[in-house]
Amino acid sequence: MAEPADVHFLEQAASLKPPASPRAPGPLSGEECLRLFDAQLGSRHLDLAARWLRAQDRGYYTIGSSGHEGNAAVAAALRPDDPALLHYRSGAFFLERARVAGEADPLRDVLLGVVAAADEPIAGGRHKVFGSHRLHVIPQTSTIASHLPRALGVAFAIERAARLGVASPWPRDAVAVCSFGDASANHSTAAGAINAAVNCGFQGLPMPLLLVCEDNGIGISVRTPPGWIEAAYASRPGLAYFSADGGDLEDACAASRLAAEWVREHRRPAFLHLRCVRLMGHAGSDVEAAYRAPAEIAADLAADPLLRTARLLVDRGIATADEVVRLYEAKRRDVLRRAEQVMDAPRLASAAEVTAPIRYRERSPGAEEPGRGEPVTVAQAINRTLAALLDERPGMVVFGEDVARKGGVYGVTRGLMKRAGAARVFDTLLDEQSILGLALGFGLAGMLPVPEIQYLAYLHNAADQIRGEAATLPFFSAGRYRNPMLVRIAAYAYQKGFGGHFHNDNAVAALRDVPGLVIASPARPDDAAGMLRACAGAAERDGRVCAFLEPIALYHARDLHEEGDGGWLAPAGGTVPLGRGRTYGDGRDLTIVTFANGLRMSLRAARRLEAGGVRCRVLDLRWLAPLPVDDLLREARATGAVLVADETRRTGGVSEGVLAALADAGFEGRAARVASEDSFVPLGDAAAHVLLSEDAVVEAAGRLLGRAR
Repeated sequence: MAEPADVHFLEQAASLKPPASPRAPGPLSGEECLRLFDAQLGSRHLDLAARWLRAQDRGYYTIGSSGHEGNAAVAAALRPDDPALLHYRSGAFFLERARVAGEADPLRDVLLGVVAAADEPIAGGRHKVFGSHRLHVIPQTSTIASHLPRALGVAFAIERAARLGVASPWPRDAVAVCSFGDASANHSTAAGAINAAVNCGFQGLPMPLLLVCEDNGIGISVRTPPGWIEAAYASRPGLAYFSADGGDLEDACAASRLAAEWVREHRRPAFLHLRCVRLMGHAGSDVEAAYRAPAEIAADLAADPLLRTARLLVDRGIATADEVVRLYEAKRRDVLRRAEQVMDAPRLASAAEVTAPIRYRERSPGAEEPGRGEPVTVAQAINRTLAALLDERPGMVVFGEDVARKGGVYGVTRGLMKRAGAARVFDTLLDEQSILGLALGFGLAGMLPVPEIQYLAYLHNAADQIRGEAATLPFFSAGRYRNPMLVRIAAYAYQKGFGGHFHNDNAVAALRDVPGLVIASPARPDDAAGMLRACAGAAERDGRVCAFLEPIALYHARDLHEEGDGGWLAPAGGTVPLGRGRTYGDGRDLTIVTFANGLRMSLRAARRLEAGGVRCRVLDLRWLAPLPVDDLLREARATGAVLVADETRRTGGVSEGVLAALADAGFEGRAARVASEDSFVPLGDAAAHVLLSEDAVVEAAGRLLGRAR
């Protein structure tokens, strides 16, 4: 069935008549008009080809750019080395940038994504995205507004990397551009990122960010109130505002040039408001007639940016109506020929191929080396290791809420700003999405970001920046882009006399199911130091995103069994292989598997059990991902009885994964678990009713071994 936008364009373009006197030349030369029209035509016919491929059951993506082709003007106003994070309707931008950079065949590249071909050069057939490492187009998924915090980070990192002498992919005078729709502008993620950008400018910090809102007035079926985007952003202090009719190529080019030049000169954020229309619905499956009146659809067709550019060409005597139609049909043939060539291209053929960019690399784990020097606490070990890493890695930056001047709520980062300088250790806004967005930008700029999330509960305000942005980037770029990042998170419960839920959270499920994420959970000072180094290495070497869960209640612990025994102190400075556990004891009756606060409880419980004749060994998992399965199986088979002591919740907690790993490996011994309750952590002494305890570990061991009292 013919698309109304296609039919309407041909009918109207063929009937265009030149004016009595040619239209006066505008800001674009005739050659520039034809060049940009070519990008617009290519984008339109990619949309039509995507729907044709879907009808043949050969294509899988039909969200198009029709009505938004004015964004070619934004690409023309920028340089090809300006990093771009693009809206999924930015097809004409992508084609124009590819032309400027001399990309061989961007039409074919986009179509390979539509058919999910394995040799597609952007995502390798994993998703249809606009992206290219060579074009500095950073692939973005369709998640609403989730790429704005990363755009904030990219813009901030441009000059910070240059200031620190880090070899960045972008020159110091580059401008970061981020496009999004009017519906996305209402998302809290967008509001937070724009606020953070303005805040940076207010402080005098360089923030060369061009925000491009492609406003078509509707989000799927929900209308944006007329005038809302202008009302919300046109008079915001600290945010330069530029506006243009996205259907008028000359107006769009003039405004885009002004906006890009302003950001490049002033190094401050600007908001470019492009008024657009949406043609052909939200996607191929969208029936617009169900929620839009015929007159409204007809008005958008009349405002088709391709038709308006065609009228510009005819009015200025650059092309005749017949020539416009010939250009349109020639582009159709060109795109359809490519679509036919790629429609049966090989797809990803196995789980191994699909997951290749995010799989943990099989490396020799290396030898574990003990720490050296005086015994220290967990907090001191982390502090000293961060200091050493900052000395060794000039591109490493440490940042978050209260980490610089105060040195962190628990003093873990104390002295680091004085040691490394305020450009490398600095405080941020109280906005976890912006904190992680900065980290995403720093990683792309060739740096090693070490952001701090002040409490585990606060991570959930911004978990999508790890799940939907950091973890997916190598997946959707076939490994061409990486997100080296080491996220420090003050975690878990058991703080005495402090907190309640938001300062004693024990929920890690949001992290455990993120593919490819490294999750470190040290308990002892020597492990904290060695694992921090392992995470820094994995981030730098393999581009890994690492979550480093620091047990708050053990930060300043010194003793294990009795007051003054110093049993929880250890030297820092050793090494710990990624994905390897650590065993305490060699008992043959019971293996207790645990981590973090559970290690201290389990070691104390093991001594009590030994007094009753039960000889235990305790396995500290240390790594929640990748789980040390080999170590787990070895220690489980050594006793034939396994008790998992899990301080996280029974539902969604770590013990589920441990028991599943044992079952998957065919473990035939006895296995049980004891975990915290499915509850938020209450304030005060009530917490003891829902959290794992030493007594609970001892009692569960007795039940498992048939020695319950």
